[in-house]
Amino acid sequence: MNEQCQELLRCDPQDLKNAMCVHAGKITDSCRDKDCIEDLRVYLTKGSQTILDSCASAKVRSAQLLYAYIDVEPVAFDRNHYCIDVTFYYRVLADALVGATRPAVLYGLAVFSKRAVLCGEESKAHIFTSKTCLGGPDGLSIPSANLPKAVVEVLDPMILASKVRRSCDCGQDSPCQIPGPIGNQFDEDLVISGENRRLYVTLGQFSIIRLERDAQIVVPVLDYCIPTKECCETPGCGEDPCEMFSRIPFPEKQFTPTGCDGQNDCPCGYKTANG
Repeated sequence: MNEQCQELLRCDPQDLKNAMCVHAGKITDSCRDKDCIEDLRVYLTKGSQTILDSCASAKVRSAQLLYAYIDVEPVAFDRNHYCIDVTFYYRVLADALVGATRPAVLYGLAVFSKRAVLCGEESKAHIFTSKTCLGGPDGLSIPSANLPKAVVEVLDPMILASKVRRSCDCGQDSPCQIPGPIGNQFDEDLVISGENRRLYVTLGQFSIIRLERDAQIVVPVLDYCIPTKECCETPGCGEDPCEMFSRIPFPEKQFTPTGCDGQNDCPCGYKTANG
């Protein structure tokens, strides 16, 4: 919080000038999740699949979230509640060992879907704005114009494990439907079927899902917010480096020896100086 906001919060109620009506997104319900996504198949590009079929081993290096498709539908048997179906698309990078040469880079697409049910409240009003495009890319139609808006916040996933399997040992997977804009993120076509070996990855993902409805609320007004910080052309300009360093807490834990198990190496029943 900047200094200007801190000063405003210490105001006297008598200083309130008037009230203002603002338009904001009211959060009707939200949830957080910690997903461990096991053995998620990676659809490799043609060139990457050719390398995987002949390599000695492969290990996933990283995964980047490309896009999250969100669909909201009302729950038929539970009034005011809605199903939020989210499909995550990840770009996965891996290293493949081929003979004694340096690792070759593989990359492809992984897809994960999940569902959450949240309270979105009920609204009879249909909401349209100047940006509404009926039948456009957003798929907006009159029946869906009063649905709450779903918002998904998610971090890039953590790589927990990866493995390579022969396709004959994997069973039959349901065919993956890859949207055109997602497929265009790769410079080659993705291999969906007919491969000899498959790459699987286990991901750890943190996400927050919430439902919002537009609302008009009245808030007290102290003054208009005018920036106090001057513009600068380079990061950190206008700030004394010693002043910035003085605000960094002293790293006491980094000066404390630790035992083999990561705990402070001191006799039982005794505490460290900080404990």
